[in-house]
Amino acid sequence: MPSQVTPRPLAPAAVKAMLGDGEELALIDLREELTFSQNHLLWARSVPLSWLELRFARLVPRLTTRIVLCDDSDGLVERAAEILTRAGYSNLSYLDGGIAAWSKAGLVLFSGVHVPSKAFGEFVEHDSGTPSISAQELDGLIRAGADMVVLDSRPFDEYSRVSIPTSTNVPGAELVLRVRDIVPSPETTIVVNCAGRTRSIIGAQSLINAGVPNKVVALRNGTMGWHLEGLTCDSGKAVRAPGVSSGGLAWAKSAAEAVARKFGVQRIDRATLARWRSDTARTLYVFDVRDPAEYEKGHLPGAISAPGGQLVQATDTYAGALGARIVLSDDNEVRAVMSASWLKQMGWKDVFVLPEAGHETGNPPAAVLGTAPAEAAIGVSKVMEIDDVTVVDLSTSQHYRRGHIPGAWFAIRSRLARALPKIPMRSMLVLTSEDGVLAGLAVEEARALTKTPVRWLKGGNDAWVAAGIPLASDVKMADEPVDVWLKPYERPNDNEAAMSAYLSWEVDLLERIKRDGTTHFVRLH
Repeated sequence: MPSQVTPRPLAPAAVKAMLGDGEELALIDLREELTFSQNHLLWARSVPLSWLELRFARLVPRLTTRIVLCDDSDGLVERAAEILTRAGYSNLSYLDGGIAAWSKAGLVLFSGVHVPSKAFGEFVEHDSGTPSISAQELDGLIRAGADMVVLDSRPFDEYSRVSIPTSTNVPGAELVLRVRDIVPSPETTIVVNCAGRTRSIIGAQSLINAGVPNKVVALRNGTMGWHLEGLTCDSGKAVRAPGVSSGGLAWAKSAAEAVARKFGVQRIDRATLARWRSDTARTLYVFDVRDPAEYEKGHLPGAISAPGGQLVQATDTYAGALGARIVLSDDNEVRAVMSASWLKQMGWKDVFVLPEAGHETGNPPAAVLGTAPAEAAIGVSKVMEIDDVTVVDLSTSQHYRRGHIPGAWFAIRSRLARALPKIPMRSMLVLTSEDGVLAGLAVEEARALTKTPVRWLKGGNDAWVAAGIPLASDVKMADEPVDVWLKPYERPNDNEAAMSAYLSWEVDLLERIKRDGTTHFVRLH
């Protein structure tokens, strides 16, 4: 077992200097997601302590990566350092004085999530002059039967939930690949939309950068703007782009080649990839940017599914180490080239395209830091036999509200010390979570907080459902649901006000990143 590493305290000025020195850096915020969303450093990755063992290794795979941990000076850093040290991470520092110290030093804090990507979208619109259209203007064109198409650049599940009337689902990275088959006439106007602004802007500008002869515009403020204008959205739609024809593919490859030359996107081969995989001095991410269904059928060994539009939209959830190498895999190159062009403009210097897929199927198993105590595992049937049992569910609050074991209490793993005293204890405490893994990791922490015997449900709530036992919807909250940031349209109260505030927040990001001064976005002109 590695010896305990004591993380080094760093002043805010030292952390800011790291952001500009060109070396790899993983800036990790350990607070719960909702807390993170209220104020955080621009380049921080949200990895709540509650989920650290489940999420960290994929986000920061190299053990010697320079890591700076952030919290509110409330002990999360110390707890995380113990976990990471046991897992072999050796280069640990922390922001001395926590988030408050950053603000006290006169440095800029940001609200929201995926802020670098969101700010980049605003930068692109401003720098490139990306044309846009209002909801009312688009509604008028639809009613007039104008020669136009609406392309929804979000993943299919988001599109299916709510969409603009007449729209077709074409996730962002697929736009250039499929546009000629969807829109054969250069006279047809193309409108690209998303839920808000970023993917509309990036999608529309992708088509413009690729040289599409059509008039291309972004729908200003997306489905949220459409709703706020009093217009009715569709739901449950399943209109997807057609397959790619040989002619459509030829045009897309030619367009992507021009984009690659313009932005200096380089291709590599498998031998280079193999060499980089063995380089212990650099972090390497291999992302398959194709449609998830294609990824499932076959991909490069170890590649992570990161559909290109989402990779650009939320880069912080995929790549934890700033300055790392990124390889994008795509058998026809188009989606990888377009995604790489955006990442390079975002400031990622070492982004490459591997024009291959592979034969590995399914998703690679997520690396988990640590193991659950096997002796504390308990099965569903055994729990059913015990009348006098307390169940605490450590799933996200969203999962908990959708359904949980009857009588289970909701609690947040990193905040058990405040939650457990509120929960009546019976003869046994059983921890559960979505699949049981998180519950198992939390056993020792719970044992330190209660004299009640603690077990964890093997297989978690999934095993309960698999046993054919119904879940319940009653709510017993032992903690506030600060674990999840809800999108404006997911909020139960006054979501129209939340939508308006969110859209204003996006527009204001451009001025805030200027004040922050740590972005390296690339200007086109």
